[in-house]
Amino acid sequence: MRLRRLNERGIDIMGEFLDSLNSPQPRDVPVGILTDESTSALPGGDPVEIEVRDFANRLEAAQNLDDVFQDAGISDVERDIGLWSWLSLFYFDQICPPDATGKRRAYERARYIPDPTNFRKYYRHLLAGPYRIYRAYAASPRKVWPLLCGPLDRPGEIVEQVCAYQEMVTNAGLMAAVTAMYIDPETDRPKRGTGGKGPGSPRRLPKVVNQFVLTWDLYSMTAAQILKMLPQEFDRWKPWSLHLAGEGDD
Repeated sequence: MRLRRLNERGIDIMGEFLDSLNSPQPRDVPVGILTDESTSALPGGDPVEIEVRDFANRLEAAQNLDDVFQDAGISDVERDIGLWSWLSLFYFDQICPPDATGKRRAYERARYIPDPTNFRKYYRHLLAGPYRIYRAYAASPRKVWPLLCGPLDRPGEIVEQVCAYQEMVTNAGLMAAVTAMYIDPETDRPKRGTGGKGPGSPRRLPKVVNQFVLTWDLYSMTAAQILKMLPQEFDRWKPWSLHLAGEGDD
C-alpha cells in the first residue's frame, strides 16, 4: 500500500472507531479510510510503498519507519498528526492486537492519534514515541535500549515512567545509567522486578532525579557518576551496572 496521511475527516472517523472499542458495540477497523480520497492524501515527497510486517520491538519499528520516510524524501514528520494516525491504523493489528476472543482493548487516544503539543502524551504514541527516541539516539540506540526493547503494544513500565520526563529522555548519561541498571545483560530484557513500585524501581527514579536537578547538572555527568550518586535504595540494581557504566558515556 502507498504511504498516505489521514485528513481531518479521517482522523475523526479513527477517533470514533477508537472510542467504540471500549463500548458494548466495537466497530471493525476502518481500513477503508487508509486509501479513500475523502479521508486521506499523499504526504508529499516521492510516492513510497509500505508493507504490513511484524516488528520484533519498538527499535525495529522506528528504524523501519525512518527508512520509509527517507525513501519518500519527507522530513519534519514528528508533528504530522495525519501521518502518524494513518500509520497507527495501518499497523493497528500490531499496536492494538485482538485477544483470543477477538476483542481489542484500546488505551487513551494519544496512543494512536498523537498530541504533539503535550510532551508526555506525545511519547505515549505507540509509533511516533519510539521513532522520536530513535532519531535522538540514532548513532547509539543502545543508550536508550530500555525505551525501545519492548513490543509495540506493550512498551513497559520503564517507558511509562522515564518518557514522562523530557529531562530524562534527552540526557544521554542518565539514559545509559537506566540501561545499566534495569536491563539484564544475559537476556537483554528488563530485569525481573522493574515493573514494580518498590524501592529503586523505575517508578521511583524520576522522583529522585527531580531532586538531583535542583542541585546538580546531570547533563554534564556520565552514567557512572550518576549511578554513584543514586541513594541506597537503588543498590540492588547496581552490582553489575557499575562495571558497565562506561558504555555510552561519551
